[in-house]
Amino acid sequence: MTAEEYLEGQVLLLDKPLTWSSFQLVNKLKWSLKKYKGLNKLKIGHAGTLDPLATGLLIVCTGKFTKRIEELQGMPKEYTGTFTIGATTPSYDLETEVDQVFPVDHIKEELILDTTRQFMGEIDQKPPVFSAIKKDGVRLYEHARKGTEVEIASRKTTIYEFEITRVALPEVDFRVVCSKGTYIRSLAYDFGTALGSGAHLSSLRRTKIGDFLVTEAKSVEDFVNELKDSESLL
Repeated sequence: MTAEEYLEGQVLLLDKPLTWSSFQLVNKLKWSLKKYKGLNKLKIGHAGTLDPLATGLLIVCTGKFTKRIEELQGMPKEYTGTFTIGATTPSYDLETEVDQVFPVDHIKEELILDTTRQFMGEIDQKPPVFSAIKKDGVRLYEHARKGTEVEIASRKTTIYEFEITRVALPEVDFRVVCSKGTYIRSLAYDFGTALGSGAHLSSLRRTKIGDFLVTEAKSVEDFVNELKDSESLL
């Protein structure tokens, strides 16, 4: 792909690796396009943040296609992952240590499957305290790391599909299709509460955004290597 094509606008599908932030991935692409294509002032941005502990599909837009970011962000998203039942963490995932443990003896597969029905359709959901949403001009995770308690308003979100794909307690694997703004970490926490126990998110992968599939996405390494190879052909 030529420098001009990136400037005109491209929708790039990347498979975000574990521990990388979405911001780090975009910066890596920006740096690589500058180095191998000479694009010093390229507009570039992603359409929907993935947490560092999540992997999977990240849509990156370049050039004039950055105007499409809001449209792409609004598309339904599909995730697969694992809830760990019987324990919670302050961040609702593995970013922080377990802070409470709960009984699990009463939890059977039938209860788990029945509980998914409580989360179908439009639901009220509170974002995790460890999130990038701003409260009084400060991101929630900054409040949380300082130990400052803040009141977090719930918001409406929609779960279109919620499927349990494996039960091997304390692990429960799932597939979810949801609207923009859904926090799967919050879903894990609320799901544990609904079971009369606790839960946290122990793995997460975004597999689809609209009609875009992670199976069509490139790794960051492959994308950068293709840029290197195209430069050597010039």
